[in-house]
Amino acid sequence: MFDSSVFTVNQDNLTMRIQQADVYLKEFENEVKRANGSTGIFRSRDDALERIKILNEFAPNDPRVKDLFDRARKCVMGSAGNFIDITDDMLAYLRNEEELKKQFAQMSEDAWNKLISDYSGKIREKVFPAPDVLVEHIDDLTGQYVILDDVQYPGNQFMGVTGEYVYMGKRSTGMYFIRIDTRKWLGPYEAVKRYRRQIDSTMAEVKKWTVLGVIKDLAMEIPQAGEEKVGPPVYAVVVEPEALYVPGHVLGIYSSEKENSGYFVGEDQMDSIKDSWLTVKTIPEDVTPEALVDIFQRAIKEKNYDLYLACIQPERQETDIQKDLLLYHWDLHQERFHGEYVYAKADPEKTEITVVSGYADKGDLNSYFLSPEDQQKIASHYGDKVEYASVQTIAFDKNGKQLGSPNRRNLIRTNGGRWYIRDYEIRF
Repeated sequence: MFDSSVFTVNQDNLTMRIQQADVYLKEFENEVKRANGSTGIFRSRDDALERIKILNEFAPNDPRVKDLFDRARKCVMGSAGNFIDITDDMLAYLRNEEELKKQFAQMSEDAWNKLISDYSGKIREKVFPAPDVLVEHIDDLTGQYVILDDVQYPGNQFMGVTGEYVYMGKRSTGMYFIRIDTRKWLGPYEAVKRYRRQIDSTMAEVKKWTVLGVIKDLAMEIPQAGEEKVGPPVYAVVVEPEALYVPGHVLGIYSSEKENSGYFVGEDQMDSIKDSWLTVKTIPEDVTPEALVDIFQRAIKEKNYDLYLACIQPERQETDIQKDLLLYHWDLHQERFHGEYVYAKADPEKTEITVVSGYADKGDLNSYFLSPEDQQKIASHYGDKVEYASVQTIAFDKNGKQLGSPNRRNLIRTNGGRWYIRDYEIRF
């Protein structure tokens, strides 16, 4: 904390005090410059401002003090962060997604109600107590449907002797073992994950499900996670899922005819519904590095996964591990554009392009003496020309305030072809 008693000012020491304040102000200016538009801890701020305040109160008309005051004011403005005006266009993706979510939620609710109607007469009216398998014969139970609310997955997941299950219920009221190691669970479950990636990024990881399933078998298992099971076994009916419902969001349905063994309601209409609010659909061959980064941003905000992939270097999306990483970072980008920033701006003046291999025409004195044919002949001996572009972006939150420091994203092109993004993982 600044101690004003050690910075007394009079006419005799005024020049010395101005010089001392200038030292602290220069350090404050350097801290603001290093912050590059972001906010943070400025260790020299109070020391500089307190001294300049005392000087300004003692000699407000001294031109040297006026200069210090003006410089300090600029630093205070700079330390508050960089700001822009957030336009409606920048937030359009949020409004569109909200409408999209409502539309798909309504379609799922309608489909769920129809599903229940279609199975009318086959659904057990009373879920609990669960069927007492020591009293009711399995032949009488097989084929009956149940609707199980608040199924806790992965919370109640366990591996048994006869398969992998999620248990529902408790020993006193009886249990259901919902089978999750077959396509009948995995198909709808993966469909819900696709819905979250393509429609509703704000939907949290689902931990409680509503399951429509059919009783298929009996099993005696110890419903506990882990290899060491200490409780007594439970004899319960085995339920195979037909549909997984997340009320207010999505309905995933099993289908043996689908490539993915399942789909979410409206999935076949998704592309046509989203198409009307896509602002960019293709990438020009002559796209600039800054324009490609902007297209990449739009692909993420507008949930255009195909365009997202088209922006990225093909060599980074060949193996299964690479494809999984693409989805993982897609999810991270979605979260950031919903919980952190809403817009990112690329600065063309900060773009740096370097030739990392191959022949580079540097435009120097040697080039003056070489014809295009001479340069082409030399280039043929250097191999492929590979260029990197480093593009700086600044991210802003919904209030228009810069979020954090600028980041750099690297792009690549070969032999003058199209630019591609290399490090797609980098945040904006």
